[in-house]
Amino acid sequence: MSGRAAASLVVAVALAGPSQSGLSAQDVIRTADFNVRGLTSTDFPRVKQLADHVYTFEQIDPTKRTVTVNNLIVVTTDGVLVAEGQGTVDNTKKLVAEIAKLTPQPIRYVVVGSEHGDHTGGNSAFPDTATFMASPYSKATFERQAGAPNRRANARPVVVPTETVSDKRVLTLGGTEIDVLMLGRAHTGGDLEVYLPREKILFMSEVFSNRIFPSMANGYPSEWVATLRKAEAMDAAWYVPAHGFVDSAAVLKEEARNFRLALERIIAEGRRLHDAKTPIENASASAVLEPYDAWTRAGNNAFGALQRVYMELDGQLK
Repeated sequence: MSGRAAASLVVAVALAGPSQSGLSAQDVIRTADFNVRGLTSTDFPRVKQLADHVYTFEQIDPTKRTVTVNNLIVVTTDGVLVAEGQGTVDNTKKLVAEIAKLTPQPIRYVVVGSEHGDHTGGNSAFPDTATFMASPYSKATFERQAGAPNRRANARPVVVPTETVSDKRVLTLGGTEIDVLMLGRAHTGGDLEVYLPREKILFMSEVFSNRIFPSMANGYPSEWVATLRKAEAMDAAWYVPAHGFVDSAAVLKEEARNFRLALERIIAEGRRLHDAKTPIENASASAVLEPYDAWTRAGNNAFGALQRVYMELDGQLK
């Protein structure tokens, strides 16, 4: 690892207050790779309490191997809401088992923040008590998947959500207000977020990943930045990512802004290279993406991100 890359992993901001792990904000290693943080697969899954009866669940993403898929768990006296799923049946069963340790209350709602398989592949393992909620865009995606004529007989089950949110829906469970929001198109065409106004917790789904180079292959670059700005303007203390570590509230709030800055750099570089008529095949090698090129999965995601910027500039995103 280069000196620049190593330096980018360490917090260099003067934010006070301990993190959930007991480290100060200055001590947290800024990376989404659990190996770099000195952890192993045996440290997961992890449950962390953010507020009274509000928790996160962190589990290793088997498709990416070094980063986590995160869930928000809201426990009330009238049932549980889970934001996001896991990518496999086994991991979802572990999530359900951890919830059972927290409360005997049934899982009432599962909010599909991202329609991608690393968040929905295990949805069939949720209990029958759960009602699935998604954006209309994502519900249509699941309907197409379930009805595909060439669908393999042994393919994993597709759970089609029965309820949709196109702007905002306010749920009240056991006296807890839970707002399911669509702040705008971002990582997909149907991103949803979950906001707890009393606790000031905003679960961002894949609109925000902590120290992971933005995965934009299906995203809407300029709209994604606008969505993040809306989130930053909200009265939130916690900005919880769908990927990357659930650090302290102070660190996550800073990293949500850093994630937006990364998107803005990618868009600016994509525009510069597009205007210079640089072929998209050469864009990754020509782009100046520091310091974000040291983030986890930069090598995997940079080309797709720049390609999506080119597509937006060419009017190909509808």
